[in-house]
Amino acid sequence: MKMSRSEKKKIKEEIKQEQIKNGVIPKKPFYKKWWFIAIIIIIVIGALVEGTSSSSPSEDPQATQQQTTQNKSQEKEETKQEEDIPKEYESALNKAQSYSDMMHMSKQAIYDQLVSEYGEQFSKEAAKYAIKHVDADWKQNALEKAKIYQEDMDMSPEAIRDQLTSEYGEQFTQEQADWAIDHLEK
Repeated sequence: MKMSRSEKKKIKEEIKQEQIKNGVIPKKPFYKKWWFIAIIIIIVIGALVEGTSSSSPSEDPQATQQQTTQNKSQEKEETKQEEDIPKEYESALNKAQSYSDMMHMSKQAIYDQLVSEYGEQFSKEAAKYAIKHVDADWKQNALEKAKIYQEDMDMSPEAIRDQLTSEYGEQFTQEQADWAIDHLEK
């Protein structure tokens, strides 16, 4: 049984009258309330004003044009450099950065993890790229690992040095391990 528009409207009006009669006042949806509309108007006006504001009149138009041209050429150069880097290399670099920042791993340990068949399985070339470009302070990483061994495992400085330089341990260089031991809290 289909109802006409007028019948639907009549039923809605009866329901509304019944709600009012019973003390239940139907609420407007929030997007129809005055405060919501006012907020939207303020946001729109703010966006329009911000979008139409021009640069200060004291700027030299020729200098601005020159700066814009330089910025565009730099952006093109950076984009070209980024495009030349294979995605695998970028991914390996991101993983290497994460291992350095979060786990304070050595250069060798990160490389091994990146190329391991049980690890990340990146190509050797991608891993070499990542190791070359990772932003890491290897001595600081060694110190952070040494602190963990000292605080959590109560190891002696010599045992920590051995663990830091072990090929089965952290694989830091002797110089990095010595620096870390020298900078541990005594």
